[in-house]
Amino acid sequence: MSASADLETIERINAGSRTPVVFVHGLWLLPSSWERWARVFEEAGYAPLMPGWPDDPDTVAEANAHPEVFAGKSVGQVADHFAGLIGRLERKPVVIGHSFGGLITQMIAGRGLSAASVAIDPAPFRGVLPLPVSSLRAASVVLGNPANYHRAVPLTYDQFRYSFANAVSEEEAKELYERFAVPAPGEPLFQAALANINPWTEAKVDTLNPERGPLLIISGEKDHTVPWALANASYKKQERNESAVTEITEMKGRGHALTIDSGWREVADTALAFVGRFTK
Repeated sequence: MSASADLETIERINAGSRTPVVFVHGLWLLPSSWERWARVFEEAGYAPLMPGWPDDPDTVAEANAHPEVFAGKSVGQVADHFAGLIGRLERKPVVIGHSFGGLITQMIAGRGLSAASVAIDPAPFRGVLPLPVSSLRAASVVLGNPANYHRAVPLTYDQFRYSFANAVSEEEAKELYERFAVPAPGEPLFQAALANINPWTEAKVDTLNPERGPLLIISGEKDHTVPWALANASYKKQERNESAVTEITEMKGRGHALTIDSGWREVADTALAFVGRFTK
């Protein structure tokens, strides 16, 4: 969805009375990865908004034809982009994000901009210390070459199979790769990897803001990219917030593709049940 289309959607949302839900995708995906989720939340009475990261193409085909448009996007830039859009909404939205979108979601919540938040297999921020071997292997696709900091990096099918689609069949993994996978900026991965040694990192979250709002972290049991150790470490940081509900749940048998694979509806329903406790 283009920036102008986002603004048109915001105008329609503001003209109605429904609580907005802002979906934030992560690396190697586009906003279209949330289309089925948006329908579920719309049917439940919410007003969905699926903004892209700055310069996101509209389609997977366009993205793969012009990978260079993804390069040079930082965590802080993307968070500011989403915060700017949210600032145009007349009601605080629910914010739901996956992977690096889950990190952005927590950054937005830490600014006091969301009514409730769901971070699904969220990328780590400063203070999250575990370094699981599977995460290092998944990230090595980018981190293995320092030049990737300024590049857009695609995943091969085998890399996607390990990082995203390890918990589904080979047939489904190939289908997901063809349908959803696009290049991604390398910079956010370097920012997350160096967050604990860079005091000026953008990959940081204000976990103690009393205006943070309720937060649910969802973890896929078989996720290689953001395994339980990372998700739970984020939860342990967030649960120190004494002013807001903080919860974590694990989806059994699920990998990093849990928002887009054939079991997506169970994850969507889990998120919907949580935010429904705090919003209408």
